[in-house]
Amino acid sequence: MLIATAAVGITVFCLTLCCSLSVARMRDLPAWRRCLPLSLFLIALGASLLRAFGITQIAGALAFPLTLAAIVLSLSEIRSRRSRSRADLPAG
Repeated sequence: MLIATAAVGITVFCLTLCCSLSVARMRDLPAWRRCLPLSLFLIALGASLLRAFGITQIAGALAFPLTLAAIVLSLSEIRSRRSRSRADLPAG
């Protein structure tokens, strides 16, 4: 069970990191929209590190929701960019 939990955690971590960095490389977005998913992810990592110091309630309340918010924001920016690039293509 521990291995499955670790695998899910690593997968969520890698997905969040990959999506956040993809959004950070989008030069057509304003700077605050590029940095928002990555900053949410870094705040979530900091909150998750609070578990090492015995502050588990704050870590549990902040880390997972911030990680989910970073994933949702990243995926919405990626999808909106794809839809804009498809709209710019000529029909035919």
